Amino acid sequence: MTTLAAILFWLSAGLLVYTHLGYPLVLWGLLRLRKERRPFKPRGAGHASEGVPTVSLLIPAYDEEEVIADKVANALALDYPRERLQIIVASDGSSDATAERARAAGASLVLELPPGGKVAALNAAAEQAAGEILAFSDANSVWARDALRRLVAPFADPGVGYVCGQVRFLDPEGNNLEGAYWRYEMAVREQESALAGVTAGNGAIYAVRRDAYIPLAPSGSHDLSFPFRLAKRRLRSLYAPGARAEEKMVPTIEGEFARKRRMMVGLWDIVAGEGMLSPRGYPPLYAFEVVSHRLLRYLSPLLHLVALVANAFLLGSGWFYVLTFVLQLALVAAALLGRAVPIGPFRIARYYLLTTASIAAGLWDRLRHGAGGRWEKAEGTR
Repeated sequence: MTTLAAILFWLSAGLLVYTHLGYPLVLWGLLRLRKERRPFKPRGAGHASEGVPTVSLLIPAYDEEEVIADKVANALALDYPRERLQIIVASDGSSDATAERARAAGASLVLELPPGGKVAALNAAAEQAAGEILAFSDANSVWARDALRRLVAPFADPGVGYVCGQVRFLDPEGNNLEGAYWRYEMAVREQESALAGVTAGNGAIYAVRRDAYIPLAPSGSHDLSFPFRLAKRRLRSLYAPGARAEEKMVPTIEGEFARKRRMMVGLWDIVAGEGMLSPRGYPPLYAFEVVSHRLLRYLSPLLHLVALVANAFLLGSGWFYVLTFVLQLALVAAALLGRAVPIGPFRIARYYLLTTASIAAGLWDRLRHGAGGRWEKAEGTR
């Protein structure tokens, strides 16, 4: 029993350290071995209109009357030839003035759809899109003026199927640490992009070739599904850091937990049902990225539980296992104290514990209530 506990402890603890810390270092080392060490830099971000593709910018919306006019105005102000840009607002069963305000603001096309969820709205908008490139943005995202040019520039390479930009989360008053996490995440994705392609995107700013668009189930996720499914078609998914967008962040760590919990409800349908687990079709380096960055990250709740339980069985096997057990309990204690005593280390522990727990909570919700797909806007992000 002790031997088995030791194997389980070291395996689970080692995988946790690897996926959070070791993997970025391995990426760095692999890139150092390549002749081309610099990440992909998009071309064609100048001011000439010639040669730029036609783009349909798709904006899904559910009761977004507060922000939709500003979003359309932001899209119209982009440094992109107006005659080559179509702006589509897909109002998914909105009960307010979202559609009317989108039209008044100058959207090219406003779809008033029956309630179906965000992905269903995007599927409907994609069917109506005329552009060679489909770009996507949340209704509360604000794009930099040159963001669209920089986002579509990598598509000059016919081997590129998907591009995501850089999102910056604004948190003027809250205690959420999502912004710090995303700076780490974007650094990892920049390395992945330079190696074999990113393994996930973000909803604030991304684009896909029109002929590579994949209609997903209502519970699906463009952010998670498009990169790996396009990799199986031999199309790369890249990160364009120069394509910048900003969004308001959920103010609290607890609110971030609730947001991530909702996002994770459909996770395992994507992992198991859409083929993320299957290595068939993946280039070898991309398969390595998927396992390291996606699958191990999603297994983090289980790995933590195994490490803690195995460590408990090893408490009579020397001082080192006492130390590791105390450190694990200290992480939990710090997370619990983080709400009442919001100092830096406690806040970090609370953020990490809750975001990791959100994966397990989302799975629990999936098992109880089904795959979901409903609209639930995060409080404080508008």
